[in-house]
Amino acid sequence: MARTRHYRDLLVWQKAMDLVRFVYRETEAFPQSEVFGLRLQIRRAAVSVPSNIAEGHGRLTDPQLRNALGIARGSLYELQTQITLAGDLKMVSLEAASQILETSTEVAKLINGLIHVLEP
Repeated sequence: MARTRHYRDLLVWQKAMDLVRFVYRETEAFPQSEVFGLRLQIRRAAVSVPSNIAEGHGRLTDPQLRNALGIARGSLYELQTQITLAGDLKMVSLEAASQILETSTEVAKLINGLIHVLEP
């Protein structure tokens, strides 16, 4: 696979960054008791997605990139689980939770497509 010059050129990284920004905005109003609880977990999972995409892009081989994309996908599924819980607990609106889940599904599809292209 021919790589883009920079990870920032990857649509999947751009969409993942949009997701992180939205997650940060929507988790700002979490209860103070969750600053080091669910809010922190959600934010860490969200940040991990574009971070792993960028890290994998910087690796020297396609198998290393594929591995990093798998880690990013795992973080994305972790985020989906945590957002579902936050919605159930009314810490985030159902509308925001739905939008986060929709965007994360779009990012997952892009990750899966890239993983497929990198399959040996």
